[in-house]
Amino acid sequence: MNLHRVAAIAYKEWREVVRDRLFTIMAFGIPVITLLVLGYGVSLDVERIPFAVLDQDRSELSRDYLHRFIDSRYFDFKGEVSDERALEALLSDSRIRFAIVIPPRFGQRLREGRPVAVQSLVDGVFTYRAQVSKGYVAAINGDFNRRLLLDHLARKRGLSRQRGETMVEPVQLEVRYLYNQAIRSRWSMSSGLIMLVLMFSPPFLTALGVVREKENGSIYNIYASTVSRGEFILGKLLPYVAISAINVMVLWWLVILVFGAPFKGILLFYLPASLVFVVCTTGIGLLVSLLVRTQAAAALLTIVITFIPAMLFSGLLVPIESMNPEARFEAHLFPAIYYLQAVWGVFLKGLGWKGLWQPVAALVAYAAVIWFMGLMLFHKRPGR
Repeated sequence: MNLHRVAAIAYKEWREVVRDRLFTIMAFGIPVITLLVLGYGVSLDVERIPFAVLDQDRSELSRDYLHRFIDSRYFDFKGEVSDERALEALLSDSRIRFAIVIPPRFGQRLREGRPVAVQSLVDGVFTYRAQVSKGYVAAINGDFNRRLLLDHLARKRGLSRQRGETMVEPVQLEVRYLYNQAIRSRWSMSSGLIMLVLMFSPPFLTALGVVREKENGSIYNIYASTVSRGEFILGKLLPYVAISAINVMVLWWLVILVFGAPFKGILLFYLPASLVFVVCTTGIGLLVSLLVRTQAAAALLTIVITFIPAMLFSGLLVPIESMNPEARFEAHLFPAIYYLQAVWGVFLKGLGWKGLWQPVAALVAYAAVIWFMGLMLFHKRPGR
């Protein structure tokens, strides 16, 4: 392999990228825009759920019960209604996502020591939000029941609050969140979006860059030259690897500065691991360029085989453990799952080579296979 020819091809490709203003914007602007848009737009936090109430009792206890929801940061109180038809209209128009119906004689039944049923209506169109809302309601309702029982023990048996709490909850659960103590989805989502951006941006640029040679006919100059297949591929793709390496640092800086995500690991692990992932995704772009002849087809195929799998099969939105066996197998066919493990491990857990060498090794193997396939499938003869 002649390194001078590789350098000449790489310099020529870099000049092509810089000279084309639209391509330059795509190379350096699209990754940043994508991270910012998705970082602010995609959130797994379920807060400020709009809700309304129908209080058919209007007693002191019913108001106390309802204010536990009204004062919670997880709910956004939209007011009271006079009948159930009004609640149904609000729910069907999506003006509220949750409603509470307090039955008559709510306070009286509780003072008599009799159970009473409170109806909660949850909009189940978006199942994740509905399940989380149900959990919030159960927690607030359980806390209200606990308070009533403590008051009863204090009033009937004269027990202190501390003694009453011991009797009511002999087994107390203490939950401690590790790595993301504030439970902020923005931290995990913004750092995970680095994987998503690097999964589709490098192959997108690579596929367009190589296919452009086919469209304008300059690929025939390579066919007629003494440049070998390896020299052409390496020289052609090195600029895109360099561009993506720059984007790695820019995205890392944005996630820390703009989204406030902690970086607990070391750059000496994050940067090499990211570079290996970039080499993987650049190789995917090479394979795409060998399958199509137009830039439009290259762009469409790249999005289908990179962006969509990265969203659905990486573990970013859906836990891998929750998938069926077929989906889990499919997820491990893409490099996104391995890089996401590395990104979350280094950002939130502070892990390094010792804890994350396996996903990095999988990326190295993936890159070797992809580039070997690209080298074998590329021929310096048109029509082959």
